[in-house]
Amino acid sequence: MTTIEQKKKRSAAPVSDLISGYRSISGVADEMVDSSGGIRPAWQHFASAIERLGPDELSARFGRADQYLRDAGVYYRVYDRPGTNEREWPLAHIPLLIEDVEWDAISAGLVQRADLFEQIVSDIYGSNDLVARGLLPPGLIASSPEYLRPLAGQKPASGHFLHFCAFELGRGPDGRWWVLGDRMQAPSGAGFALENRVATTRALSDIYGEMHVHRLAGFFRRFRDALAGMTDDPASRAAILTPGPLNETYFEHAYIARYLGVMLLEGEDLTVTEGRLMVRTVSGLKPISVLWRRMDASFTDPLELNGASRIGTPGMVEAVRNGSVSMVNALGSGVMETRAFLAFLPAISRVLTGNDLLLPNIATWWCGQENARRHVEENFDRMMIGPAQSTRLPFEDDGATIVGASLNGADRDALLDRIASEGHTLVGQEAVRLSTTPVHVDGKLEPRPAILRVYLARTPEGWTVMPGGFARVGLTLDTAAITMQRGGQAADVWVVSKARVERETLLPDEQEAFARSRPGTLPSRAAENLTWLGRYIERSEDTVRILRAYHARLAETSDPDLPLLADMRDYLEPLGIEADSAIPAGLIAHLDSAVYSAGQVRDRFSPDGWLALRDLSKTVHQFAETIAPGDDAVRAMTIILRKLAGFSGLLHENMYRFAGWRFLEIGRRLERAIQIARTLSRLTAPGAPDGALDMMLEIGDSVLTHRRQYTVRSGQQSVIDLLALDPLNPRSIIFQLDRLKNEIENLPDPTNDGYLSAVAKDVLLLHTKLAIREPADMTPELLSSLAIDIASLYENLSKSYFG
Repeated sequence: MTTIEQKKKRSAAPVSDLISGYRSISGVADEMVDSSGGIRPAWQHFASAIERLGPDELSARFGRADQYLRDAGVYYRVYDRPGTNEREWPLAHIPLLIEDVEWDAISAGLVQRADLFEQIVSDIYGSNDLVARGLLPPGLIASSPEYLRPLAGQKPASGHFLHFCAFELGRGPDGRWWVLGDRMQAPSGAGFALENRVATTRALSDIYGEMHVHRLAGFFRRFRDALAGMTDDPASRAAILTPGPLNETYFEHAYIARYLGVMLLEGEDLTVTEGRLMVRTVSGLKPISVLWRRMDASFTDPLELNGASRIGTPGMVEAVRNGSVSMVNALGSGVMETRAFLAFLPAISRVLTGNDLLLPNIATWWCGQENARRHVEENFDRMMIGPAQSTRLPFEDDGATIVGASLNGADRDALLDRIASEGHTLVGQEAVRLSTTPVHVDGKLEPRPAILRVYLARTPEGWTVMPGGFARVGLTLDTAAITMQRGGQAADVWVVSKARVERETLLPDEQEAFARSRPGTLPSRAAENLTWLGRYIERSEDTVRILRAYHARLAETSDPDLPLLADMRDYLEPLGIEADSAIPAGLIAHLDSAVYSAGQVRDRFSPDGWLALRDLSKTVHQFAETIAPGDDAVRAMTIILRKLAGFSGLLHENMYRFAGWRFLEIGRRLERAIQIARTLSRLTAPGAPDGALDMMLEIGDSVLTHRRQYTVRSGQQSVIDLLALDPLNPRSIIFQLDRLKNEIENLPDPTNDGYLSAVAKDVLLLHTKLAIREPADMTPELLSSLAIDIASLYENLSKSYFG
């Protein structure tokens, strides 16, 4: 159907009461409707468009958006959930719309605020003029857990403390925007903003195309280029530092790293050598000069900061002192998130800039000062009372902030006494009523409280503001339910213009020069996980082939005591596989381990590869609950094999042939050679049960090849020849050794200066010994010994590249 026909169809659709039935909350500003109930200008086209679609079509479209997010594997980690703690990304399907004129005013206010914060944090870790002039209490800074004394007096190598900031905004009942909180530590959500945009436009592509919505890609391109421009050394790199897969926003870390094309590193990937930050790679130590950290500063260095940290890098602060690495943002900048600081920002702004804040923050009083404490006590019922040193918003700190009007009797008196005696630990803030935005609930639109998070990035030209971003929307009207940990939702934010907007992408201009990335920057941890991914996938395939052959014979005979079946049960049991189970726990464990290994290198996986692997894992887990031994198990194993082949094919055909692919291939070839050698040793033994050789050909996927290659029925010598010694059979041992020899010889050579590495020598020796063998030489004992020797290749590989 053409676009014109689609528009005609929409015009002919019956108008629903989706919009006309929407009711805002009295006394609360609403993003879509004004105080008189009229649709705001930015929303008028959008509102009429979804009204024409009707509730059924809209629900179907939103279902497709949710399916996209599931397929893409977008998740958020919830820490207090029983069982799995990965929550599907909770998209609020209706975007929040803002006119670009209003957005320009927001942007100007936030750029002013970011510049002010740069001056303040520079002073805090520098001359301390603000304290000397009485604009900041020294005790408030000294008692902050975010103030890092080891960094006092340290100037950032980049010349700036702040490079990437986020601000939490709320609209008050009067329609004005207020800053609720500042995010300088390690602002999260920018990657989720991208996924929100993709998912929302999947559902509303026609409406999005009809409206002039500012794109997000240009913001990320400018920031990516700014990061690259901060690296003075051509041999050095920019990277993202993540706490790892257990972090609540790890998906976003991996997504942003893949989107921007930078390395994603964990603390264990890094080391400090002679005051310089280095990443352990398969090509040896390589310098890192720019680190966009996504972990709290105190965890980055267990040597000088938080001694309990297990995710940092000892010596990180030393590297910062030496000026060898630029931190985004600088260590210690999280002090600017301190809630009590909000009380002093208006005065500081007037002194440092000569101007009032263009975007005021929520009115705040630090109870460590007498006048402020008295004001809080006198206006107790209008206040929210909370921790002065908190870096969280008042309604997301797990009840630590209390609304004065909610207390009476002894509880009220106790808090007032605490304000009087421990005022320096508390702040009072005006109670906030957040504006609402429409969400789609059970086929209709309902208002929910919303917070806007806006991102700023420093570039050589100054601050750039993401045109749109990320809105958190409450699950209910309770503002406590707005946080992601409490079931909140996330909405896309559309900045809408009356004129056409530039269609920006991550791609450079045609006139810009480009340089091909240098090879050999694969972190050692990533190489190890890719190797084990290859091994676990191959181990799973081998197990599935054995189980399919087992259950096919079980279905034919219905006699589990058949000698061949009993022998295979005995063979599999030490390997943790219960053959009588249709889907053994051992097989599930192999695939779960493959998913885990892939998850450790999520930034290096294409969405299609990750989707294929998750689909494979989901299929196996479902079969475990429904499949019976025998024929059902045979059919299930065939389906699993097809999905394993699909996943392997995606990797083989689509993965760039860099060092990562080689390690993945080495893992596959190692495991296949080991498994074939072990199984051959068992099924070609002199006393092997009847049918063992035919089963071996079936497990080795070589039945048809054997029939074509040999004029005799399967015999011990012909089976060994085909599966051990035939260099053209992709299932044979010597074929695996040949591929191993080739891939290992082409690995980066960090230590041997052109000489064969220990693992290269070992595989060459094994290949040579096997190449001169005859089938009659391949006794069960020799095959077992060969399996052990092949397995030992991993030890030298690990010493050379993973240590």
